[in-house]
Amino acid sequence: MVSVRTGRGSGGFWEFALGAPHPRLRPGVLSYRGVRLAMDRPRRRLETPVGAATLLLGFEQPVRITRAGRVPETLVSVFCGPTTTPAVGEHGGRLSGIEVMLTPWAAFTLFGTPQYEIADRVVDPDALPHALDRRVGELAAALAVLPSWEERFRLLDDVFARWWDAGTPCSARVVRAWSELVRTCGGMPVRRLAEEVGWSVRHLENRFREQIGLGPKAAARVLRLQRARRLLAAGRGQAETAVACGFYDQAHLSGEFKAMTGCTPREFTTARRLPFAVAPPGDRMDGEATSLILASGTSGTSGTSGALGTSGASGAPGATSGAPDASGTPGASGASGASGTPGASGASGTSGTSGAAGTPGAPGTPGTPGASGAPGASGAPGAAGASEGSADFSKTDWAT
Repeated sequence: MVSVRTGRGSGGFWEFALGAPHPRLRPGVLSYRGVRLAMDRPRRRLETPVGAATLLLGFEQPVRITRAGRVPETLVSVFCGPTTTPAVGEHGGRLSGIEVMLTPWAAFTLFGTPQYEIADRVVDPDALPHALDRRVGELAAALAVLPSWEERFRLLDDVFARWWDAGTPCSARVVRAWSELVRTCGGMPVRRLAEEVGWSVRHLENRFREQIGLGPKAAARVLRLQRARRLLAAGRGQAETAVACGFYDQAHLSGEFKAMTGCTPREFTTARRLPFAVAPPGDRMDGEATSLILASGTSGTSGTSGALGTSGASGAPGATSGAPDASGTPGASGASGASGTPGASGASGTSGTSGAAGTPGAPGTPGTPGASGAPGASGAPGAAGASEGSADFSKTDWAT
């Protein structure tokens, strides 16, 4: 069964189609998600690490992907294995294709490439030395001309079944160990995981890097983060989430969150609640909080700026400043929001608090003046710049 969501607004049209792969492909092939966007503006999306590999079968338009420490890549079809760092994908506003989510070991079977060779990278899937019976680009073109998502997903079922039979077998012990990590959301200690499958810790680490792309400890970090994002997006508090996901404390959660997503838990959850301008984020995994829409035209892909600064809260809107209200007195101005914590530019920190609003006077008479605001604290210096080609979120605006 295929679930299709569509929408149209002043900025364009969007369509998402979610389908389940044939049972014979489970649990290796997790989901199909069709995408069709026709918008009047560019679109930028922050992608956070997930416990899966992503295969994007693009129909026509390319996507530019930027990741810290990597040269930006512009590709139509994309493969990305498990990662521990965020990436920004951007396009001109028109995009169509299918995202296929795979367990990491299934990606090893389909493409036959040691996954550590492409860890924290995006690549053209046809550049991988696989022994498939057709090029991925040819499959994407065949999918594009079909008239419905149902027919496209059926073709994917047939092709992946053939590729699976011809692929490189993965280790049953790796599959078992990965399943245990997923079941415990990254909570099982590595030593116990090795004992469960009858391997030494060293051998488990080597096989994980080959067939998963990350070592078991790094994979557990990603799975813990994935659960934390899900709980936070559902409204859980940071302290409660930290305990539930096995972090030492709230500071540990915040540090891991910032390291792997480029933003704090509060920034992430705040941005997820903002209304979207044209299309929703379109999370890669159903039921997970994987993505954020970024405002187009803002910085975020330059190669030499530093760390992300915290977004300030927006000021509450007041009546039009200087315009007469019903009684003839001036309307109150909006309260100012807190400015962002400094990023790489060393921007100033918390702004002064705004004064209390004056008491309104009777019709035609001025109100009592409000109290003056307290001065704000000065900002701390920004972090040192990253290397050429890194992603910079220091001046990122979350799209609304």
